Amino acid sequence: MSLPINDNPMTTKQARELNPLVLAYVGDGVHTLYVRLRELCKTTGKADKLHKAVTSKVKAEAQAKSMLAIADILSEEENDIFHRARNSHTHSMAKNATVNDYRIATGFEALIGYLYLTGQRERLELLLDCSYVVNA
Repeated sequence: MSLPINDNPMTTKQARELNPLVLAYVGDGVHTLYVRLRELCKTTGKADKLHKAVTSKVKAEAQAKSMLAIADILSEEENDIFHRARNSHTHSMAKNATVNDYRIATGFEALIGYLYLTGQRERLELLLDCSYVVNA
C-alpha cells in the first residue's frame, strides 16, 4: 500500500533531535492512514464498518502486538528510536490499554514517524506491511 510521499525528508540527525513523543504523534497519523487505505481496499462497506475495522488495528494493544512481531528485524538505529520513545514520560494514557502496551505502542508509533520523516519509504512500508499482517 502506497503512502503519500514525504517530499522534504529530514536528515536522521534532525529527526533524532525531535522529542520522541513528536515522532510518535507523526507515526500515529502515518500508521492510521496506512491501515485506513489497506482496509478501504478490502471492503466497499459503510464508513462505520470501516471505522471499526481500522480502530481495532490502530489501538495500543494491536500496535504493541505489531511491534513485538517486527522487533527481531529492527536495525540498531530503529531499536534505539523505539526504546527512546517507549521510555519517554507521557502525560496521558490510552483507554482500555495496559501501561506496558501503551508504552510499546508509543515506541512503535515513534519508529513509524521517524522512518516517514527521514524518507525511508521502502523500510517504512516493509515494517507496516509486516505489522498489518499480524493484526489482520
